[in-house]
Amino acid sequence: MANYEIVMPKMGESVQEATITRWFKKEGDKVNEDDVLLEIATDKVDTEIPSPVAGVLGKRLYKENDVVPVGVVIAILDTEGKSVKKDDAPEKEKAISKAPEKVEAPAGISQMARDKAETAKPVRQEVTGKQQESVRFYSPLVKSIALKENIPVEELDSITGSGSGGRVNKQDILNYLENRTAPQRPAAAGMQAKEDLSRFFIPAGPGDKVIQMDRMRKLIAEHMVLSKRISAHVANFIEADVTNLVIWRNKVKAGFLAKENQKLTFMPVFTEITAHALKKYPQINASVDGDNIILRKNINIGFAVALPSGNLIVPVIKNVDQKNLVGLTVELNDLAEAARNNKLNPDDIQGGTFTISNFGTFRNMTGTPVINQPQVAILGTGTIEKKPSVLETPTGDVIAIRHKMILSLSYDHRVVDGALAGEFLLEIKNLLEQYDINRTL
Repeated sequence: MANYEIVMPKMGESVQEATITRWFKKEGDKVNEDDVLLEIATDKVDTEIPSPVAGVLGKRLYKENDVVPVGVVIAILDTEGKSVKKDDAPEKEKAISKAPEKVEAPAGISQMARDKAETAKPVRQEVTGKQQESVRFYSPLVKSIALKENIPVEELDSITGSGSGGRVNKQDILNYLENRTAPQRPAAAGMQAKEDLSRFFIPAGPGDKVIQMDRMRKLIAEHMVLSKRISAHVANFIEADVTNLVIWRNKVKAGFLAKENQKLTFMPVFTEITAHALKKYPQINASVDGDNIILRKNINIGFAVALPSGNLIVPVIKNVDQKNLVGLTVELNDLAEAARNNKLNPDDIQGGTFTISNFGTFRNMTGTPVINQPQVAILGTGTIEKKPSVLETPTGDVIAIRHKMILSLSYDHRVVDGALAGEFLLEIKNLLEQYDINRTL
């Protein structure tokens, strides 16, 4: 019998573990090459894992909802088409299939992954006789330390994280403990920095339908609330005349589709122009680390994609300033399609330095998007509409029908002032209004 070990794949440079959310095959099921075996979820993205070989699924070593470090064997496949008996599984795999509190990862796994595998227990504390669980994401190791040190949920939520998206990592909580003189208690009423949300029970009325947030919606909620806590949000708005751009697109889109087999939308142009503006104003292409401002060398622009589930995700196009419009269009369309079909890899949504949210997709005039941490600004692009406009001509002012849109910029007022934000928006407006209607692709 030839056994093939299926291991938890590494889904990105910063991803050290994943949660098994669903098994598509049962033990004893026949598996063809490229059949989807299971679905896994990281704090970045959900994805389906296909089988690299054909055979019979002999043993599933982890259950749904188990958190598993990357590189750990999660299933055994018999490539000769025979079922793997329970006793055929190696001793090591049989041991971890019991989901002990401490999982021994293979030698090739980093110490970080070993630490994270120690526990997958949720962070819960008894608060006024009720169970309270934070919706903020914490790694199993951070949860374990919090439980061991008797850190209540409200105190844990107050710790500023230095990880991706503001996540609290092991070093953050250890640094916090070094300066923690005593367990913190909620301050007196009216003096709390963060209120105990368990007090605000919202009853459901007759006929109301209660829908449990799915995992992605919880992560979005956490990310949005965290961003509002971290950044001082301010927004600027400007109107742009994009008539030249509309004329140009109408002229070339049919030929572009025939030649490249790609649909040409306005988003690649918005992305290209934004990259030009970011090069001119690098303070917008930045992050904040304590008292330090990090000016990013690379211009990696994310764009918000609405998913069929009602959630949203932000794929990232890397090094936008180094790509032509054809390349941007192809990559943007491919990433959007992968997002809608749950085919994104974690690396596809990491490393963003700036984000665009296109409200115009839904015919919305404009909006004030929440900053995507750890970035310092996000651009909102509204719908393009025909409007009467006053134009100056050599013979006097005239009223003409023009295509116009509203741009918004939400920015972190800790490091971006109104003047800088205004200049950045004006640069984008000017580039859009001066668009070359004779541009060739």
